[in-house]
Amino acid sequence: MAYTSAEVRTLTPVRENVERRATVPDLRDVFLCHAWDDRKGSAKELHDVLESLGVSVWFSEKDVLLGSSLLREIDKGLAKSRVGIVLVTPALLRRLAAEGIADKELSALLARDLLVPVIHDTTYESLREVSPLLGSRSGLSTAEDTFADIAAKLAELVSP
Repeated sequence: MAYTSAEVRTLTPVRENVERRATVPDLRDVFLCHAWDDRKGSAKELHDVLESLGVSVWFSEKDVLLGSSLLREIDKGLAKSRVGIVLVTPALLRRLAAEGIADKELSALLARDLLVPVIHDTTYESLREVSPLLGSRSGLSTAEDTFADIAAKLAELVSP
């Protein structure tokens, strides 16, 4: 698998954090932060590809049960995940600007320094207009790699 130098710079500190948290019990490999509008499209696609590679994914569509508190379940999911994947799409950019739930997830992930942005159908320039902090991090992009290639890189990142 080939990585760009920017990907190496981004993923190395995340990998170090993954290794430090490897002994914590009951952790999911990744928390998938996404816009509500993407839950049945690109977010589900990324989730399915990651799980097919053996990556355990916290995904609101399957992990928040009917009748439970969405924010509380998200909080637990964030605490019990090794790495946060932020799926940056036009829908997410709209949600972040509106300061919705995705904005709260992003704030928690930025504070922990355990996140990898995945840019899909948008650009870093558009991201920086809405979230300069997230936009300052290099990550992975579907403009350069397929979801399958991105998922393979993420699977390698979180593997023990």
